[in-house]
Amino acid sequence: MSEGADRRADTAAGWLSALSIYRQPRVLAMLFLGFSAGLPFFLVYSTLSAWLRQVGIQRSTIGMLAWVGILFSVKFLWAPIIDRVPPPLQRLLGRRRGWMLLAQLGIALGLFNLSLCDPAAGVRPLVLWALFTTFCAATQDIALDAWRIESAPLPLQGAMLSAYQIGYRAALIVGGAGALAIAARAGWHASYTTMTALVSIGVVTTLLVPEPVSTAPAETVAREERVIAWLERRAHWPQGLRHAGEWILTAVICPLTDFFARYGMTLALLTLAFISLYRLTEFAMGSMVNPFYIDRGFTLTQIATVVKLVGPVMALIGVLLAGVLIARLGMLRSLLLGSVLIILSNLGYALLASTPTPTLVGLGAVNALDNLALAMHGTALLAFLSGLTSARYTATQYALFSSLYALPGKILEGTSGMVVDRIGYPHFFLYTASLALPGLLLLYVLRRHGAFTATTPGARASAAART
Repeated sequence: MSEGADRRADTAAGWLSALSIYRQPRVLAMLFLGFSAGLPFFLVYSTLSAWLRQVGIQRSTIGMLAWVGILFSVKFLWAPIIDRVPPPLQRLLGRRRGWMLLAQLGIALGLFNLSLCDPAAGVRPLVLWALFTTFCAATQDIALDAWRIESAPLPLQGAMLSAYQIGYRAALIVGGAGALAIAARAGWHASYTTMTALVSIGVVTTLLVPEPVSTAPAETVAREERVIAWLERRAHWPQGLRHAGEWILTAVICPLTDFFARYGMTLALLTLAFISLYRLTEFAMGSMVNPFYIDRGFTLTQIATVVKLVGPVMALIGVLLAGVLIARLGMLRSLLLGSVLIILSNLGYALLASTPTPTLVGLGAVNALDNLALAMHGTALLAFLSGLTSARYTATQYALFSSLYALPGKILEGTSGMVVDRIGYPHFFLYTASLALPGLLLLYVLRRHGAFTATTPGARASAAART
């Protein structure tokens, strides 16, 4: 056999060996847990906005309802509780799975009550149950992210994250195309009742997976020894006050000081700023996409078929492609490519909005590009975030990072309906495309500060993806 043939055989064997990682039970479990995480997202967000627009709710009101999603962005506020406080079923399930199950039951309760709402009679009950469902979904995210990071070593995190993204994207298809298709045939109440039943997928998976064993790095233990010294110096304080101080230090202060101690003040602040600005575009335009489709004359069936089915299938392809590209290109180039693609997709929406008679083909093409862009954009950032956390403070630190990337965009998103009313859809999508520029600028600044050299978070995330 020739040398070239040997090389090709070795390459094929290498790809087969790499793909076999997806057969591991923990990785397969992430498919179903990713589905559980993704199911409520559209149901309190994009799908809900279509329901509201169809019954005649004003776009400005729909835009402000996007602020319900801010709970995803401030989940770091109660993440220390998930990290430290035992859930009701800890003895049976453990800390991570106990919180996951409690959150999933809350999601089911919230979706079921949403199915009983009538927004035409008033949006207040719907908003309250959407808030409750979002809170439970954000709590599930905190516990699930901690379970993922603690359940597998860093080299396996790339596969865990890819499986999570595939399950999540599949849930978006169900919560988007599935919910819209059911609503078109049987009404919104039947649609949300069906979605409630699908929460059982996450419940069953949570009951079957094992509880992870978390280990703390030596330097983190040393930092918590400072907490012990702090308590010893305050032995004269009342016991309740000392316990409260200990909890605040270990659950809130130590996770923050750990991050800044590992990366230094300048690089840590630049990294946090980059995280908070990187996804401005997709959040700012998110709640106006479905109203845009409806205002342009597309039916629920067309949206369900072209946008909510074909688009997310392209997103699944994009997630798989993103995993390969992150491994091949590295973290810096992957983050850069994600931003460029998201700008192009929003320019495509601006072009579609300017077309006098938009077609289904044009709608499908723009939406396919958008879903590919979102997959690359989101997966690259999540891979970057996974390399930032410390094993001792997984839930708190990851919740902080994932909250930061959504909070500014969610605040901006609440004004999106008013922006559309003022400048129209074509200029709105040009505006959202421009929101990717601050993240690109900070990416350049991070590179100049050595954020992607061998000892920094970006480099570690790249190494994990390549392994």
